[in-house]
Amino acid sequence: MNTSLQIKNLTREEILTHLDTLAGILENCVNGGASVSFMLPFSLDKARSYWRGIADSTGRNERLVLACIDPQDGVIGTVQLIVDQPENQPHRADVAKLLVHEKARRKGAAMALMEALEVEARARNISVLVLDTSTGSGAETFYQRASWQKVGEIPRYALMPDGAMTATSVFYKFL
Repeated sequence: MNTSLQIKNLTREEILTHLDTLAGILENCVNGGASVSFMLPFSLDKARSYWRGIADSTGRNERLVLACIDPQDGVIGTVQLIVDQPENQPHRADVAKLLVHEKARRKGAAMALMEALEVEARARNISVLVLDTSTGSGAETFYQRASWQKVGEIPRYALMPDGAMTATSVFYKFL
């Protein structure tokens, strides 16, 4: 792992300050085939609009946005912890949109983000994390390596950016 990487919990204002960089990471991931809720063609304008909404959600304390910062390249990846849950689930949070720019992959950014996310969750007395990811993807392999437990698969769950149907794999992790 790259020990020079830093993880920062971004405020609403910081998300807006880094809007173009965050939009570029999202655009890179979607255009690279990542199944993260968007379809092709995908533009920077659509990515900026998405991040503006996430900034507002962060400002309402519904989620945390963690950024991985490389001293030379700046923000290279993000992950979200959705803490706004029903009142009978205060101990649970959803993990969403683990995104790392292709130029920064396989350098420890994803693992650093997930480890920091777990620290943030524990600090909020969250003991169960859940997520889903496209079955057969590199992300699915990553989560298994990171000690997440696969519950199962839901066939025909979503569309890939190119329109192909994909299953999703559901994971959880106890903290």
